[in-house]
Amino acid sequence: MPVRAIALTDFRNVASAEVHFGEGVNILVGSNAQGKTNLLEAIYLFALGKSFRGAKEAELVRFGASLAALRLDFSAGGREQTAAIRFSGGRRSVELNRVRLRRMSELVGAFRAVLFCPEHLSLIKEGPAARRGYLDIAISQQRPMYLQALQRYNLALRERNKLLKQAEENPRLLRDTVDLWSAQLAEQAAVIAPARLAYVREVEQAAARIFAEMTGERELPAFTYQGGFHLEADRCADPAAVRERVYGLLTAHLDREIGAGSTLWGVHRDDIAISLNGRSARLYGSQGQQRSLALAMKLAEGEICARLTGEKPVFLFDDVLSELDASRRAYLLREFADRQVIMTTCEGVEFPFEAHVVGVEGGTYTPHTHTREE
Repeated sequence: MPVRAIALTDFRNVASAEVHFGEGVNILVGSNAQGKTNLLEAIYLFALGKSFRGAKEAELVRFGASLAALRLDFSAGGREQTAAIRFSGGRRSVELNRVRLRRMSELVGAFRAVLFCPEHLSLIKEGPAARRGYLDIAISQQRPMYLQALQRYNLALRERNKLLKQAEENPRLLRDTVDLWSAQLAEQAAVIAPARLAYVREVEQAAARIFAEMTGERELPAFTYQGGFHLEADRCADPAAVRERVYGLLTAHLDREIGAGSTLWGVHRDDIAISLNGRSARLYGSQGQQRSLALAMKLAEGEICARLTGEKPVFLFDDVLSELDASRRAYLLREFADRQVIMTTCEGVEFPFEAHVVGVEGGTYTPHTHTREE
């Protein structure tokens, strides 16, 4: 699923640019704040449907401009395709192969990419939200039904939490409607939890192999899905069991949730328990082990995507090389010599293969070919 080119108009600090990419390794080189990450952000918008930097849409439009326009040319499904996104006046429009889509989420899955940035190196030691985000992004690009269920779940969760916070002021509204939102949460959890469980099991197999290859260590990593509704992992594969369990918890402990002012059970409290030789990697793993596990999880994400969809995703690496030691950097470069990668760097890096290099300065992109001998 290689990217052929991306065109940007009034996006971030870019007035106008069109950048072409090779099918192998592509390197964006330049000083900080010149537009390297902006280009990755633009590409990833077509995969994720929103900014990976958490930016509001108004922040994506170049200062002084009224709209921003993006076009991505890529290959998928055995043919060349084009997607376009426009942001203007707080509104957005999206097209795929010149067909207008109703919402941005309909574009997710048409183009697939795996993003890895320095923040992901803390995936193991951060809280559960980071690992849930990892699952949601990976699964959503592969299963449109999962993304729809996740959106419905989050909407129901917001409404239910709002009712719980307002319970003292409006007890009748809570009594009349909370059961409907509880049922909606249970229904969507029955889609989300089995998908997460299946994906965690896929990650465990792929990441364990990658971790061993990368580090040469004998520690055996294990990944266990932990549902936020106190149900054994194996039973989370059964949608009916998940639905019954979540609904039962949400209807049996309402007073406790009113006191907390929030929904206390559900997939919004899920986590992945990650261990090395039976000990928590988060609590007892060294920084090097945690980073290697995080990198293995991101590489596994790409491997699983390729296996399930039949096409390799594009890998986007934002200034990660400078955060890795020599051995992990060497492993990464070896792994990506035969697939499309677009990475940013501020420093000169020796590459044991031909790479397509683009110089970046002030929102301007200048390509040239860069070769290093073995």
